[in-house]
Amino acid sequence: MTAPQGLRERKKAETRRALSDAALALTVERGLDNVTREAIAERAGVSLRTFNNYFAGKYEAIAYRQLERMRHSLAAFRASPASEPLWKAIAESVLQPLLAEMGEDYAPTRKQLDQLVELSMATEIRNALAKDLMAEWIDAIAERTHTDPVRDMYPRLVGASIRAVAEAAMDTYLASDPPVPIAGLIRRGFAAVAAGLPEPKRK
Repeated sequence: MTAPQGLRERKKAETRRALSDAALALTVERGLDNVTREAIAERAGVSLRTFNNYFAGKYEAIAYRQLERMRHSLAAFRASPASEPLWKAIAESVLQPLLAEMGEDYAPTRKQLDQLVELSMATEIRNALAKDLMAEWIDAIAERTHTDPVRDMYPRLVGASIRAVAEAAMDTYLASDPPVPIAGLIRRGFAAVAAGLPEPKRK
């Protein structure tokens, strides 16, 4: 008997996540250069052929989890009440998948941070993440703010600000010593943007 469509899709999603998690775990353990498609497949308990059915290579597998978070954030933003202030809706939507996975206070070890630095510098991973959902974010922002995603600059400015906060928070996260939770950095970033980026008080 053929499995129902919903069950098949769920199993595919679980396999994709398992492969991405295996790729990330192996990267932390061995370093990016020492991770192979064969090792990822073995760690996930599937064949190399199965790996190739889901990802073009290890970089795409590593990037998948972040792309999945971005998709969940966008879905949460679209589902948020129209009456909610824009920047609050954006901040909570961006944070939702992170908090679901690691909680508010999770902070990595120094070794994990060092591996994240290595990943952030890999051109292949940046290219995989470049296939992002920013165009869809701009469309969603335009719909919410009753602006035109092509003719109006506002939704593009908001989209660029979302990207800027994410990048600034990640850069600060990677440079932190001792490591700090990224959720707080993201909250601070969006709060600063919502306040109009006032100049810091002189010390």
